[in-house]
Amino acid sequence: MLQMQAVTKAYRSELVETQALRSLDLHVKEGEFVAVTGPSGSGKTTFLNIAGLLESFTSGTYLLDGEDVSGMPDKARSRLRNQKIGFIFQSFNLIPDLNLFDNAEVPLRYRGMPAAERRARIEKALADVGLVSRMKHYPAELSGGQQQRAAIARALAGGPRLLLADEPTGNLDSQMAGEVVKLLEQINASGTTIVMVTHDRELAMRARRNVHIVDGLATLSSAFHNPES
Repeated sequence: MLQMQAVTKAYRSELVETQALRSLDLHVKEGEFVAVTGPSGSGKTTFLNIAGLLESFTSGTYLLDGEDVSGMPDKARSRLRNQKIGFIFQSFNLIPDLNLFDNAEVPLRYRGMPAAERRARIEKALADVGLVSRMKHYPAELSGGQQQRAAIARALAGGPRLLLADEPTGNLDSQMAGEVVKLLEQINASGTTIVMVTHDRELAMRARRNVHIVDGLATLSSAFHNPES
């Protein structure tokens, strides 16, 4: 599903070169739930941006679902990202002046999807996260946990093969965080591959495998028991 080989990312200015990733090797199989941990500044966010085709890399090879994205043009990368990848962000990234249905519809419109299919996908996704009755509500009318579930529904409506989550419980209290993680586990059980960046070790242990990144290198890969399995 996701295979990085010797991926390097360097940020350069006139005087300084900063290595964000240093020959990182990582393979995530289809259907896995992988947590990526590491200290601040270790390269986790850079890795996630590259995995999500939001950022290019300096050298190495990255295969996404069997496709080499290394030299792929921007339009092709955007199309692949829209078709195969879903994103969940710490800050939810919902559009405040759109209701939940319209928030979920935006990325589907970019794909040129017929209106009837868009509606069916959105209603199913909102039902899956327990928010179908709130589809006409606006983000400000929801709790933090509900906003994150709405963001998950937006990602699910696109039918992603790969779901990338960046600190998905970072702005939630422990009870809401638990609900969101349980939802992610259910999504993974249905076959969606999930890669989740987190600082929370307890949250990481809910994943099937933990990859630790330090100084731009994947230094540890451990399998954990999933308490829901």
